Amino acid sequence: MYAQSQHYAGVAFDVGQNLDYSGRLNLRNLAYNSGIWAYVEPIIETPRWVHFDNRWVASGYPLTRQGSKGPYVCVAQDCLNNLGFRTGGLDGVFGTQTRNAVLSYQSSRGLTSDGIIGNNTWNTLMNEVVGMGETETTIK
Repeated sequence: MYAQSQHYAGVAFDVGQNLDYSGRLNLRNLAYNSGIWAYVEPIIETPRWVHFDNRWVASGYPLTRQGSKGPYVCVAQDCLNNLGFRTGGLDGVFGTQTRNAVLSYQSSRGLTSDGIIGNNTWNTLMNEVVGMGETETTIK
């Protein structure tokens, strides 16, 4: 049985399944020392393979700010709206209303109020909405 996978934006590799412990350790060290990869998973978490990735931020979500567009903006808008911070809809466009919602959210949670969804804001936001269940934007 496998644990639930973490999802994030970026490039990831799970390799070395056919290597012995020493080979996996060498591969892990090579990935870590290369400086190319943002994250190399500790051997205790992946004892039978080597995982390394190039996630955009440690929280697993890309830095998102006014002018950003795409699915991660929709994710942020959905979370903010469901927490009562109105973004003006779910359009995937980080405009003025979304920025104002982010500023209000950050201020209310004691985060740096810069209107940018970076590591701390993503982590706080995602931890807060986990387990919310069905919301007004749930597609049935």
